[in-house]
Amino acid sequence: MTGGDLFSIGIDVRFRDLDAMGHVNNAVMFTYFEEGRKHFFFGAFKGASLKDFNFILASIRCDYLHPVRLEDKPRLWMWVEDIGRKSFSLAYRLTADGDKDFVFARGRSVQVCYDYSSGRSIPVSDRMREVLEQHRHSV
Repeated sequence: MTGGDLFSIGIDVRFRDLDAMGHVNNAVMFTYFEEGRKHFFFGAFKGASLKDFNFILASIRCDYLHPVRLEDKPRLWMWVEDIGRKSFSLAYRLTADGDKDFVFARGRSVQVCYDYSSGRSIPVSDRMREVLEQHRHSV
């Protein structure tokens, strides 16, 4: 990967995350991605409140490569993949903590900047673009 700063956060696998097969349920992976987005945005936009994040999730996908079990210690890596006029995409890689080459899952989401009062998409603000550029990577 080349570019700006990668963001990472350790993920705690909870017992409730497991399915009957003893590994993290596929739907929970999106919760892990969501936790990453939350920490990323509150960290990148210091002092911001929830209402300052004027975007909606337009699309998300996940490729499952290895099952995550209760005893695993995953680490979520995130970066900005692309910034458009009204949207931006984030990439995710869930790895074993301490081994970035062992990938449990990888994903991508597209966020569209959105004005909730008018119910319409809006351009990516200069401030958001500036912060997102600091975390932009190419793989």
